[in-house]
Amino acid sequence: MSDTPQERTTHPLQDRMLALAGLVQALAQVRRIADTGQADARVLATAMDSIFQIDAASPAAVFGGREALRPGLMLLRDYFDNQLREEQLPRLVLAVMQLERRFVRDHAMADRVQEGIRAQAAAAERLGSGHPDVLTALGSLYAETLSHLRPRVLVQGNPHYLGQAGVVAEVRAVLLAAVRAAVLWRQLGGSLWDFILRRKDLVAAVRAQLG
Repeated sequence: MSDTPQERTTHPLQDRMLALAGLVQALAQVRRIADTGQADARVLATAMDSIFQIDAASPAAVFGGREALRPGLMLLRDYFDNQLREEQLPRLVLAVMQLERRFVRDHAMADRVQEGIRAQAAAAERLGSGHPDVLTALGSLYAETLSHLRPRVLVQGNPHYLGQAGVVAEVRAVLLAAVRAAVLWRQLGGSLWDFILRRKDLVAAVRAQLG
């Protein structure tokens, strides 16, 4: 999850949109978990698997293929068309993009997170990346590292579920996946200002991906 000058190159907008879709898709799951205590298992697997794809061959490979990002692409289409019903989601996207900037500048923290992810890779391979033990470990990793950066990413939801340790751990683990997608977005040449100002170009790229 590092971001060095050598890694930051400009890729086609289509590739960048896959990273952005992965970010939005992960944060939609954060909202779902916080509100209902449960995630969509398939979408959760896409997010959690992406954390362990440190040296993937392509942006699509990070997320297990383009089709796995269809929910995120549809959310982006709705957002750029002013049809998105989830008002908190765009705010979370901006918050995670800001967090990503602080995270990659803290090289010691970035190294610690990468080490923590590698330490869980065998368990994720054996049990599945969405296994409660893996989610708990990754949630703890987020709590020990990224949650200390400011401003914090604040997740609102149902107090009944957000009072449960397992739910909180899952939220934090999926936030880690969201940060991973934000790092990829930046590495491919995307920026916070693109998300805010290039709506016309981005929605065209989203529609091209959706077909």
